[in-house]
Amino acid sequence: MNLKKLFLIHCKTKKLEINNNQIATIETINKFYQNNFDYNFFTNLFSKKEKIPGFYLQGDVGVGKTMILNFFYENFNQTKYRLHFNEFMINFHDFIFQNKNNKKKNIIDVFVNKLKRKCKLVYLDEFQVTNIVDAMILGTLFKKMFDENIKVIFSSNIKINDLYKDGLQREQFIPFIKIMKKKCVEQTLTIKEDYRKSQNKKIDNYLYPLNEITSFKINKLFRRLTKNKNKQEKILSIKGRDFKIKNYYDGVVRFNFNDLCNRNIGAEDYIKIADICKHILIENLPNFDNNNSNQQQRFITLIDIIYEKKVNLIISSVSNLEKLTSANSLSEPFKRTLSRLYELTSS
Repeated sequence: MNLKKLFLIHCKTKKLEINNNQIATIETINKFYQNNFDYNFFTNLFSKKEKIPGFYLQGDVGVGKTMILNFFYENFNQTKYRLHFNEFMINFHDFIFQNKNNKKKNIIDVFVNKLKRKCKLVYLDEFQVTNIVDAMILGTLFKKMFDENIKVIFSSNIKINDLYKDGLQREQFIPFIKIMKKKCVEQTLTIKEDYRKSQNKKIDNYLYPLNEITSFKINKLFRRLTKNKNKQEKILSIKGRDFKIKNYYDGVVRFNFNDLCNRNIGAEDYIKIADICKHILIENLPNFDNNNSNQQQRFITLIDIIYEKKVNLIISSVSNLEKLTSANSLSEPFKRTLSRLYELTSS
């Protein structure tokens, strides 16, 4: 597969800017493909070069990581599986829960073997580690995936060495970092500008500050979206608990920020909500600081899922995007959120 040639044609067809750093990344991932998939019996028999089963693409927000890996994934013609990392881990924990009574077999082995039968390539977008539960399990899980020769490509804003930085009991996470360093080609994509911000799009659907004018505009947008739609109550069942949506209009829903981010809910809930929504309105987005970092972490997860699911978004906020503040510990991942908000709320 000549990925570089295909990518140049793709850029020309889509009228995209051709960037040398992105071309270099395409060339590196093409080598990853050739080393792992594009070989015959004789080259495999006499090659002493160890196959590196992982490709880890790291870079700042808006530089085109997902675009490049999506392009590679779409041109990969063998069995494959793509998920946002949050969704992948939810599927994993669901599998463990469903098989908790199976004492005879190692459940991680069962999960990985099932994955291996399904695909030769796994693509995990927006790889990050934010909680101790995932941190403690990833080493065992990914060691087994690599041992079973499952090829994995990752996109991430975070370098491998900085994963789960300052997290609880991080010393127990170090073996996973060593596995990733050994089993992955790590490539950093550097571009000076955030493409999501640089397209001169008009940010029509991010409204601020919180005043009567903003409320009027939000109400007007909501009336337009729900015209001729019937209001109903929607109840989502998530692992035995109910999440009620009182104002559901055939794919259009309106939330207060606290409804989504000031409650003990998370990625599973947001995925269920995004799956049934075409338009989501979120009102009263606050500034963030160290006192509401839990709410900010939920908001980061929520925006990741809305972006992944391609749901239209309208927000009313206390301040504009440029001045929205962050808790100290979340300032780096929040850059991705702000970048995505530019794209999600633009014309």
